[in-house]
Amino acid sequence: MSEDLYGVLGVGRDASEPELKKAYRNLARKYHPDVNKDAGAEDKFKKVQKAYDILSSPQKKAQYDQFGVTDDSPSGTEGGFGGFSGGFESGGFEDIFDAFFGGSRGGSSRSSNANTARRGDDLRYDLEISLEDAAKGVSRDVGIFHLEKCSACSGSGAKPGTSKSTCSTCNGHGQVKTVQRTILGSFSQVTTCPDCHGEGKTNRNPCKACSGHGLEKKKKKIRVDIPAGVDNGNKLRVSSEGNAGQNGGPAGDLYVFITVLKHRHFKRQGNNIYLELELPFTQAALGTEIAVPTLEGIAKLKVPAGSQSDTVLRLKNKGLSPLRGFGKGSLYVKIKVVIPKSLSSKEKELVEQIAKIRNEDTQPKDIYSRLI
Repeated sequence: MSEDLYGVLGVGRDASEPELKKAYRNLARKYHPDVNKDAGAEDKFKKVQKAYDILSSPQKKAQYDQFGVTDDSPSGTEGGFGGFSGGFESGGFEDIFDAFFGGSRGGSSRSSNANTARRGDDLRYDLEISLEDAAKGVSRDVGIFHLEKCSACSGSGAKPGTSKSTCSTCNGHGQVKTVQRTILGSFSQVTTCPDCHGEGKTNRNPCKACSGHGLEKKKKKIRVDIPAGVDNGNKLRVSSEGNAGQNGGPAGDLYVFITVLKHRHFKRQGNNIYLELELPFTQAALGTEIAVPTLEGIAKLKVPAGSQSDTVLRLKNKGLSPLRGFGKGSLYVKIKVVIPKSLSSKEKELVEQIAKIRNEDTQPKDIYSRLI
């Protein structure tokens, strides 16, 4: 469901810190918007930046390896890493500067405060349904795994009966300031605290149930109501059924992506469906009324006398309802006239009689001479 961050950087899951940094530098140079003007380069650059931001942090990397998500993910958006979205976040500019010039840059940088309420990640579930279910609508129970507040520590991340303490390195600010003196003068740099990773508090006694993350993975069954008329690629939003938020933030949403399975007989185009039926040449010549299958059962269809092969007949309101609006599509039936490959002597005699009555020459004829 989510994009593999190691795959984004093109490294294995056992890659060392220098290998991660080398891969990041190479990709940042390749896709940076100031260098690469190709369509899609900026999006790739953002994904590379986000992947490195997570995998270069021991805490984020450990959480990603365990849960597949991190607790600093922003509001879920489509096109992200199943809850991650690319962007320029804490420490980003220093990493970019380092990738291009091989060293850090002076000046302050933004750093996210982990105490800020954060919305949980959105999740995706792919659901397959039949064409019949798409026509009438259906309710399905789906089982998902998502992150919920740890039941043991109530989401604090600390061992029950204990609490986190103020970080002594940053005095609870979540950031540290360093000053570098050069021949050009002094440059100050504000970075995320390396001890508390921006939270402002340290967890000396982490909860064993969630390893200090405050979240635990749980399976949940959810009823999803699928409206009539859905088609491939349609998505349904189930509010607040994504991963739990942190620090009082709301939960993310669950998006159910629909795939309508191919039918044995029907083909769908929009709200219309198409069907091919074989018909004996005698019925096609004389005309008849036949029973045809629809998505709702059996319907009667009148076949006019003299119908040719590939004649298309229409049954109104036997297709699918639109997701929005009124009315229904139609069922289009293509007739395939079947000519027998062999005839009994009696059948052959009857056909010859018909040919004589219609003054049709049954003997072979030079077709070429009829074309000139």
